[in-house]
Amino acid sequence: MLSSYTRSFKNVQCYDQLKVNAILNQIDSKKSDGRPTVPVPAIFGMNFQSVSVGQKLIEKNGPTGGYVDAFGTPTAALLNDIQYVDAAIGQMVSELKKQGLFYSTVMVITAKHGQSPIDPKRFFPVPGPNGNNGASPADVIASLLPFSESPLNPTGIGPTQDDISLLWLADSNQTANAVATIEANAAGVGEIFAGQGVSLMFNAPGLPPNGDPRSPDIIVQPRIGVVYTGSSRKLSEHGGFAPDDTSVVMLVSNPLFNAKTLLSPVQTTQVAPTILHLLGLNPNNLQGVQKEGTQVLPGLPF
Repeated sequence: MLSSYTRSFKNVQCYDQLKVNAILNQIDSKKSDGRPTVPVPAIFGMNFQSVSVGQKLIEKNGPTGGYVDAFGTPTAALLNDIQYVDAAIGQMVSELKKQGLFYSTVMVITAKHGQSPIDPKRFFPVPGPNGNNGASPADVIASLLPFSESPLNPTGIGPTQDDISLLWLADSNQTANAVATIEANAAGVGEIFAGQGVSLMFNAPGLPPNGDPRSPDIIVQPRIGVVYTGSSRKLSEHGGFAPDDTSVVMLVSNPLFNAKTLLSPVQTTQVAPTILHLLGLNPNNLQGVQKEGTQVLPGLPF
């Protein structure tokens, strides 16, 4: 089970290595499981979980991940995960060289999120493993949530809360009441988005034709460092607007590129049109590019 991989530093590396092995097989003109023989793909892709898990895991009867200070100095456990990922990427580079594909391959390394907080002294779990740090937004409006997502339902899917709280109400007409209750009773609240505060960022919440059920009725962004969890196995989380989990690395590499650092803001959504451009395809064929005007990553020599 995936949960077994994400609760152990060693196991998550094992999980990632399965995917690395699949990429190595594909570079060698094999199927992902090593069976011969298929054409080498034009695009390789996988995700690593090791650093994500290493940033937040408190392993039961084992080491603790994350960072030791506000400067982002990794713990020994996280450093080991970073070194593993570095070596795993090195395996891919070596295999590309072996097959004569290194110079014709562009590698893009990025992340869909970081973890917040980096500074372990800022971490404040709500309600916390002992339930002593107050109540989360979902806890204080549990009766207004669909029962499947309510903390009152021990077998439900539960609310969507990490270092943010996304709340879909059973009745959107109760939004104002829910916001007032959260303001008065929930712990760790930084900023609350509802009504136009939500619809200015996303489609308006509600049901079609006037609303989009994917958009929450209420978004609660807690203070930096607050994570809505009762777990004793994590010391950070992601999903919100905090700088620590929205500012991530972006590396584009090819041996023919001259090394340089660009400080202009970019977004991970620019990776897809950049890949199409590299393949000689038109990025404007992507619906997201058409609707949002997403640009190819800047500063690249093509």
